[in-house]
Amino acid sequence: MREGLKVVSLFLAMFVLGGCVGGTKRPDAPIAKNVLWEENKNVDADEYEGVDVSDLSKDVSSTQDGGAQQGVLQRIAFPEAEYQLLPRSGKGTIQGSVYLQDVYGKKIMGNKTRLYLNPVTSYSSQWYEKSYLDGQKMGEADTRLYNYLRFTASDENGAFAFYGVPSGKYYLIGTVICGAECGFDSDKNVRIAVEVEIEGNQIIAQDLGRALGQ
Repeated sequence: MREGLKVVSLFLAMFVLGGCVGGTKRPDAPIAKNVLWEENKNVDADEYEGVDVSDLSKDVSSTQDGGAQQGVLQRIAFPEAEYQLLPRSGKGTIQGSVYLQDVYGKKIMGNKTRLYLNPVTSYSSQWYEKSYLDGQKMGEADTRLYNYLRFTASDENGAFAFYGVPSGKYYLIGTVICGAECGFDSDKNVRIAVEVEIEGNQIIAQDLGRALGQ
């Protein structure tokens, strides 16, 4: 009887450790791949409270002082109905590199920096035209805007990608930190923005670059 129990116990042990006698070994659990870019989703304001989108004119360039102009421009009322019409999901991809280019043509890459897509609306167009292009200081943005932004981050070489982007027009926005190599006395955040349009499952190659002095 005891010998029989030993055989049964041995059989059970082999079954547990090896899957089953004479069967194939169970495959190991898949190894998680090193994901370069995070999943892009609509987010709440508190999830990215460290990201400053309220007054982008605080950023400077080699030709513009963000505080040069006095006064604060009032933003238009947040067009909630306009934003609610925006598609919430998609299959598009926008990818490229973020960088500054010095007077000699050398690229200064934006390494491990935050980038985001801001849908083109009457609200964001006011910021782009009045603040980014004209350099006017603007009041804080409505916090509801955060729910319509898509975030990602560049890698150590300045490469970035947004996945699952809904069809439409966006301002692609990022920042490159630069100091002495850009001719600044200390490190400064240089904001870069460009308009991009995507449709369906397109894969758009769109670098985010800016030449110093422009």
